[in-house]
Amino acid sequence: MGGFFGIASKQECVLDLFFGVDYHSHLGTRRGGMVVYDKERGFHRQIHNIENTPFRTKFERDLNDFHGGYGIGAISDSDPQPLMVRSHLGLYAIASVGAINNADDLIKKYFSDHRHQFMAMSSGKINDSELIAALINQKDDLVSGILHVQEQVEGSATIMILTPDSIIVARDKLGRLPVLIGKNEHGHCISFESFAYHKLGYADEYELGPNEIVKVTADGYETLSPAGKDMKICAFLWSYYGYPNSTYEGINVEVMRYRNGEIMARDEKEKGILPEVDYVAGIPDSGIPHAIGYARESGQPFARPFIKYTPTWPRSFMPTSQDVRNQVAKMKQIPVPELIDGKKLLFVDDSIVRGTQLRETVDFLFESNAAEVHMRSACPPIMYNCKYLNFSSGKSEMDLLARRVVQELEGDEGQKHLDEYADANTERGQCMLKCICEKLGFNSLGYQSLEGLLEAIGIDRDKICTYCWSGKE
Repeated sequence: MGGFFGIASKQECVLDLFFGVDYHSHLGTRRGGMVVYDKERGFHRQIHNIENTPFRTKFERDLNDFHGGYGIGAISDSDPQPLMVRSHLGLYAIASVGAINNADDLIKKYFSDHRHQFMAMSSGKINDSELIAALINQKDDLVSGILHVQEQVEGSATIMILTPDSIIVARDKLGRLPVLIGKNEHGHCISFESFAYHKLGYADEYELGPNEIVKVTADGYETLSPAGKDMKICAFLWSYYGYPNSTYEGINVEVMRYRNGEIMARDEKEKGILPEVDYVAGIPDSGIPHAIGYARESGQPFARPFIKYTPTWPRSFMPTSQDVRNQVAKMKQIPVPELIDGKKLLFVDDSIVRGTQLRETVDFLFESNAAEVHMRSACPPIMYNCKYLNFSSGKSEMDLLARRVVQELEGDEGQKHLDEYADANTERGQCMLKCICEKLGFNSLGYQSLEGLLEAIGIDRDKICTYCWSGKE
């Protein structure tokens, strides 16, 4: 994943830009960058590795060197950005978020002659923003170039460009990620997360539609290319990686998560499978609001039987070694013995992707003398790697717990019946739940249904991407 933030202001924008980008740190862990334009000094850019140090601490020393009223910044899980580009369209900075699945084909199609080259990263991969810029530069203006990108890219591309007099922002052709504009007395900002600009004193002003291209200045904004009719915004924004304070398409993340937990408990009550437990808890931190909703609807008390110790290692996936990551995850789990010893516990996690840490969590709870551990996933079984935003992406779909279990149960034949395995009402679905329970040590396991998740989000179901669960947009 990743995120970006931009400012167009009549006064110095550096601090607002710095904090606005920092407020997107939950969306990426590898690279952070900022570029600011000043009429006298021109463009000034800095990019840092943030794999083991937060964005904020890496950029604090650079702030005195940045000056200007216009700027953009990015948090990335992969490519260093923003990039500086010089072409017949002028000098500009560009940042993007998404996934280009046909990058090699695009390079062969448009750049196979001897006059083009790209800077390759150590893996041989091309920086997505560099490829996007090269496609844009094939046209006579930025807008035509961006539309060209959206037509050619298989995957998704949400784009922000800083020029000497404006910021041009384009939402992906199917709106898989949100793009919002905020306003204060000095200018405008562009953001994925609404809370980021609310905290900085900006008010909601506008939300781009899918495929819409907007020019933003300190004085205002205008649509350069209108929004399309079709939208497929990612459902995981609400269920997992969106920040609790944010709102997308009018639906607040935290409120949706409460409602999602309530729907899970409601459906289990109706089926007569709601377990009697001493406490309902969330896997910290993103599972907690789902668990609060589940507890409220089930009538069973909410508690926090273990707490994450985060001051020294705020993210378990920050270390480069998997062994270190696993050990850090274990060290972060601090039990509250009075809430575990002899207790029947039901935990709600935001999702179960690979299941690598859940087994350790269950072992930890039983080692702390829990009587029973029941697990609920706040979304359906993940059956497909995301090909649009690189969420739940991996080398193989066999990295996904649900797909591995299907393969173990029925081999290649099982892969033809994924819809049945994802449905707990079928015989295959029940077999998968039983197998995962045995593998990970749960007393019971339940997944939120796709219908229940869509009900919790509450917008037109045709406008939501559910590919990672259903294999269909």
